[in-house]
Amino acid sequence: MPPQPLTHKRRLLLILATLLALFLAALDTLIMSAVMPTIVADLGGLHLYSWVFSTYLLSRAISLPVFGKLADLFPNRTLYLVSILIFLVGSVLAGMARNMTALTIFRAVQGIGAGGNFALVYIVLSDISEPEHRGRMMSYASFVWGLASVLGPSLGGFIVTWVSWRWIFYINVPIGLLSLAGIWFFLTETRDKRRIIEIDYAGMVTLTVAILSFLTAFLLGGRAYGWASPPILGLFVLSGLSAAGFYIVEKRSNEPILCFDFFRLRGFSAGNGLVFFSSVAIFALSAFSPLFIQGALGHSPFQLGIVMVFLSFGWSAGALFCGRQSNRWGEKAFALAGGIILVAGCTMAVRFSAATGLWTCAAAMGLAGVGMGFTSIATLLVVQNSVGKTDLGVATSSHQFTRTLGGTVGIGICGSLVTTRFARVADTLNASVLQGDIPVGVMAQIRQNFENFFRPDVQQQLPPTAQSILHNAIGNCVVEVFWLALIAAVICLVFGLLLPAAKNR
Repeated sequence: MPPQPLTHKRRLLLILATLLALFLAALDTLIMSAVMPTIVADLGGLHLYSWVFSTYLLSRAISLPVFGKLADLFPNRTLYLVSILIFLVGSVLAGMARNMTALTIFRAVQGIGAGGNFALVYIVLSDISEPEHRGRMMSYASFVWGLASVLGPSLGGFIVTWVSWRWIFYINVPIGLLSLAGIWFFLTETRDKRRIIEIDYAGMVTLTVAILSFLTAFLLGGRAYGWASPPILGLFVLSGLSAAGFYIVEKRSNEPILCFDFFRLRGFSAGNGLVFFSSVAIFALSAFSPLFIQGALGHSPFQLGIVMVFLSFGWSAGALFCGRQSNRWGEKAFALAGGIILVAGCTMAVRFSAATGLWTCAAAMGLAGVGMGFTSIATLLVVQNSVGKTDLGVATSSHQFTRTLGGTVGIGICGSLVTTRFARVADTLNASVLQGDIPVGVMAQIRQNFENFFRPDVQQQLPPTAQSILHNAIGNCVVEVFWLALIAAVICLVFGLLLPAAKNR
């Protein structure tokens, strides 16, 4: 189908349908943390707790680049409808799950649809916008993410309290069908696609194995298995061999999923490098700040929520401002400003102590959020503008995938660091005079995964002195994570200096 112009009314309705689809996937991502304890209490299967999140993340990461490439070959409307339908099928099946194993599998199905959804949101919004107006469109998407981050936990709590946890999945159906109708009626092709379609199946397989093994290694490394253990080393070897196979296949393919010649473009390589390290920093802060605020400072979940809202709103406000002003100031200027602000937020975080006030934490998270908002939009625009319009799908999904990769690697490394350091403290505590007061099974759970310490059933079995020692230990361990986030933010700033000026892309 040849490209067709969009009327103002159709364009507005399409934008609303697209943002509704994004809100659907974002809300589902953010609502789970609030309802998982209730789900585990109903279904059992505590040992699969983390895998409900991990399988969703892995399948989403795999489908992102695949849908991005397919969007350069096939009509966006067809792919968008398919991704939403996959997500809705996964949602219905997850709502019907009778055990944690089934829920984990159905969350993987949801992740496939969500990956396509996330890729196509940005591709479609970019397709229907001229390059000089893409920033504003991207900022709308970031605003939706911020809105979902505020509504997600509270909506999850409301549904669990007054209805049933199954409705956090069923509620996706009416919203998804409304978005589906909007996409069906209003989305028309606005970009030329390839006339001869050749799907790179070998590239899909090798890329899937490489991503799956690499991210699984970071999800398990330092927690379930040591970094030097045979399973983790085996995963890294498999990932390396698959990545090498992917490179060989892509060099020979007529329609590669990822053209490696793109990395010769400074905008593409430096932009993706910057967002990778900024994602390492921001996800390390967002994942481990709650441990510090609740563990070391002893604040309530409500107070923690206030602090994390500053991060979400900072991210959304930064993205919204960058998107609207990027044409005036330039993407590189915003990327550098974002890197500096992110460094400032991480610098405040490394100075956290037991005497740190709640509003100081909120200010640090807000600064980091604004910095990430600047860098995420600026680098997306740089990466998109570094390639031709026919490769817009690959460029856009590469940026989204790199953000996911950076967040997963950052959380994996930081989680391993905290677990290792915390285990040493637990060993010291176990050898102390308190040994007889702590059940052996409880201490084993804490040593295996520091997050078990925050489970109410575990804390009830610990004497107050042991709880105090472990709280302080968590605070010290998390501050070390903040140092890693600061290093990543500084590297992100270096990549910002390497970004080309707009005319040199």
